[in-house]
Amino acid sequence: MQGEKHSIKGWAKNDQPREKLLRKTPESLSDSELLAILIQSGTPESSAVELGEKVLKKVQHNLQKLSKVTVRDLMEIKGIGEAKAIIIVAALELGRRRQAILPVHRILVKSSREVVHYLQAALRNLRHEVFAVLYLNSAGKILHFGIISQGGITGTIVDPRLIFKKALEEEAVSLILCHNHPSGSLIPSKADKELTAKIKEGAAYFDIKVLDHIIVSEEGHFSFADEGIL
Repeated sequence: MQGEKHSIKGWAKNDQPREKLLRKTPESLSDSELLAILIQSGTPESSAVELGEKVLKKVQHNLQKLSKVTVRDLMEIKGIGEAKAIIIVAALELGRRRQAILPVHRILVKSSREVVHYLQAALRNLRHEVFAVLYLNSAGKILHFGIISQGGITGTIVDPRLIFKKALEEEAVSLILCHNHPSGSLIPSKADKELTAKIKEGAAYFDIKVLDHIIVSEEGHFSFADEGIL
């Protein structure tokens, strides 16, 4: 009987998350109800919606923090096993990828601000640091966006030769460098500044201009060009 008390099946059909989504719209569901659909079933102690609430409570009801949870993090919640945790993490990753797939090749870059939204969507929710480059033609159209290297939580190693090789392949005339800070900090490190200077100097030999180096995090962004340190 205890299991029936916490089962969504015992709710009125109009109150059940899946039926509510079909009857209305996805926007009409609460965050915990959407999670309940992913979780699928509850436990003798908690319904799927209550488990969804526990997941949200773990991240202080912050969906940005939720996007960074791991399978191990979720399995710390009583009632969330490996299978449920994997489904939630997979759904979050699909959401992140969907947000990152913007029409980047349609962007005509006149200033770094025009690509900040794209870069934040693509990089800010990653749990590890990555270094990426936007390659532009003479008209300011983006030819290619590529991640050059991936590292840990505190840094990544970048080989400038890979950047120049791709720039020559794409026939790019300018570059926008970018990387994320999973820590949330937007302050460039000494290494960030030295790497930027190194890439800028090397690019000049190929008549390629470095327009900016942008750091993104959950807190916002930092532009080397805007701050006058490029």
